[in-house]
Amino acid sequence: MSQSFATLVEVRNAIASKQISAVELTRQVLQRIESLDPVLHCYNEVWADRALQVAKEVDQGQRQGELAGVPIALKDNLCTRYGRTTCSSRMLANFKAPYDATVVRKLESAGAVIVGKTNLDEFAMGSSTENSAFGPTRNPWDTDRVPGGSSGGSAAALAASFCYGSIGSDTGGSIRQPASLCGLVGLKPTYGRISRYGLVAFASSLDQIGPFAWTVSDAALLLKVMSGHDPKDSTSAPMDVPDYVSSVDRPVEGLRIGIVKEYQSLPGLDPQVRSAIEQAIRTYEKLGARIVEVSLPNSAYGIAAYYVIAPCEASSNLARYDGVHYGHRTKEPVNDIVELFSKSRAEGFGDEVKRRIMIGTYALSSGYYDAYYVRAQKVRALIKRDFDHAFGFCDVILTPTSPMPAFRIGEKSSDPLSMYLCDIFTVTCNIAALPGISLPCGFTQDAKPLPIGMQLLAPAFGESTLLRVARMFEQATDFHTRRPVLG
Repeated sequence: MSQSFATLVEVRNAIASKQISAVELTRQVLQRIESLDPVLHCYNEVWADRALQVAKEVDQGQRQGELAGVPIALKDNLCTRYGRTTCSSRMLANFKAPYDATVVRKLESAGAVIVGKTNLDEFAMGSSTENSAFGPTRNPWDTDRVPGGSSGGSAAALAASFCYGSIGSDTGGSIRQPASLCGLVGLKPTYGRISRYGLVAFASSLDQIGPFAWTVSDAALLLKVMSGHDPKDSTSAPMDVPDYVSSVDRPVEGLRIGIVKEYQSLPGLDPQVRSAIEQAIRTYEKLGARIVEVSLPNSAYGIAAYYVIAPCEASSNLARYDGVHYGHRTKEPVNDIVELFSKSRAEGFGDEVKRRIMIGTYALSSGYYDAYYVRAQKVRALIKRDFDHAFGFCDVILTPTSPMPAFRIGEKSSDPLSMYLCDIFTVTCNIAALPGISLPCGFTQDAKPLPIGMQLLAPAFGESTLLRVARMFEQATDFHTRRPVLG
């Protein structure tokens, strides 16, 4: 069977039935990366020898599990004992972590073959993967365009068939938005569902790890493997993990889908995105779903609240990179410790990271803490209350994922506010600690058609319902079967 662009479940089953060996499959992936990644720049680091060794152990029966032999890519902000963990920053360009992130350990225990680390916006701060210290990643659907961010390397790697599943992190849409722009399924679980131990922190109350996949069933399998309570993460939920895989094909009876009243006349929504969302709603109606209008009146303040809370937490988390303990240290002569800190941080951090550190430090400073950070947290509570009320009338909420398809590289680089508005539909999910999923729902009419994604949101720990509702749409459409054309 041809393995290019096969799904994770398909290649997993092919390995298990000896249709292909794990070594042969891994070698195909590595050859594809070697041939095409110089153009796309999905990976910061590829571990060819280690991947082949793990694949060999799978073929010999020494490694087993639900992902045995499947090549997987990791976002380069997940710690691993092997290779580097750079966060696509000069600050950590040569950092080698002394331990594995919990999700890495779980994936390898399930038999996954970790291929390497993927590019991202520096410290996960961005919506385009242009903020990387190592250069931008390009979208496989159109290499003049961005793959989204901050997990753009993981999304593009899967879209290009440089792996069969990939892992990202989502602080305000950083899995769902690139999934939308790359034509993939991207799942942001409930805060606490997957351990954050070993994830380099951006905004600790918002960050969550999740999978990219070609299909909802693939995403369900990856979620099942990665989920579970972890005593090493104090925010990890002590809850049993449902069998997402066995229930994913079961339709939701009496499905109620909420459409947000405040989003109906939102300016800046691309007409082709609006049309695709309207068609998706009609598809659900044909499947027997009841469409209900819900209100999220405080969602209008989501972007403002997010861009106070996230920079404040980033300012605190990134204070550890001071040129003394670890990370980049200036080689310039300095007169005192303050100058050492200043020069090391100025050299090590990129513009977007500096911008957010300054915003966060200002908002946390004496005299402004109550006016900005405390007020943003009050808005956060109101947004959470709105969702709780809305879910009393519906099972899931449907929105666009991104207000626009993939934009051109450099198009928004000089306008940070325009870039931030790319997250307008996604940030409230993180603010309210809800699960969200993006899946393909259409394509543009461009000469090179670009994917369009829709987002579904569910109540906290409602991943099973979320996956089942997404799978209903996927079974009724063929958008998830389309693949980019590469050399």
